[in-house]
Amino acid sequence: MSNPLTGKIKLSTYSELVGDAGDEIIDVPLAELHDFHNHPFKVTDGDSMQELTESIRKNGVLVPAIARRKKDGGYELVSGHRRKRACELAGLPTMPVIVKEYTDDEAVIVMVDANIQREDILPSEKAKAYRMKYETMKHQGMRSGGLSLDSLGAAAGESGKTVQRYLWLSRLIDGLMELVDRRKMTLVCGIDLSWLPQEAQSWVFECLSKGMKINKQKTERLKVYSERGDLTEDGVINILSDQREKPRSFVMSEDVVRRYFGDKYTVEEMTSIICELLKEWKQRECTDI
Repeated sequence: MSNPLTGKIKLSTYSELVGDAGDEIIDVPLAELHDFHNHPFKVTDGDSMQELTESIRKNGVLVPAIARRKKDGGYELVSGHRRKRACELAGLPTMPVIVKEYTDDEAVIVMVDANIQREDILPSEKAKAYRMKYETMKHQGMRSGGLSLDSLGAAAGESGKTVQRYLWLSRLIDGLMELVDRRKMTLVCGIDLSWLPQEAQSWVFECLSKGMKINKQKTERLKVYSERGDLTEDGVINILSDQREKPRSFVMSEDVVRRYFGDKYTVEEMTSIICELLKEWKQRECTDI
């Protein structure tokens, strides 16, 4: 079944993503496999990479990578960057690859959909990937009747609302995005800051680099000032250096209250009576003024 977003690309089944039974699988030297242009997903040598490397040493590459031919020679990886790295660590000279004749737009969509379902994706990776796919869809002319945020997130099982948040997040400067990745700043705060101009984001990052703290209340204030056109560098410093604590809760123990009510009243009844008395007191105060 054809996907209305991707036109002639069909991604409804696993075989359609990695190749049909009739596709030729060839062993390509690792030196001839080049990373996808602006590939948004990082390849790191962590524990999961060690596990993948050991698996490939024992069993080989069970799922071939996907690549397309480069005009100047060699192949551009569409899917399989982690497998390529694991092959390098395992000391293998080649890797099995399915060669596809994808256009630039087709390659972007397949590349994003093949990686977006991973569980270990950083917020920055997901944000950049969704941005790439979104811009590709617009380039394909799918604005009317075809391009929907729900469809963009379908490959990862995410709602259009979630996709929209990551598209906003993609506007963050690198320094702030790294703080989100490292969980030094929440995703919600990052989304608020994404509405600020890049210059203002740079002011925020400089303040945070000096040890100032950030929270949802502060990012909301920054966003409001920015939308009004009143945000200055001094204003950013004043907001982020504000160390005022949140209002403390007022708590009165049951023992203190019950001495006036005795044991025949429940907590709910005492609460109701107190609220009514406070209401009457407030009305008298307003009348006296």
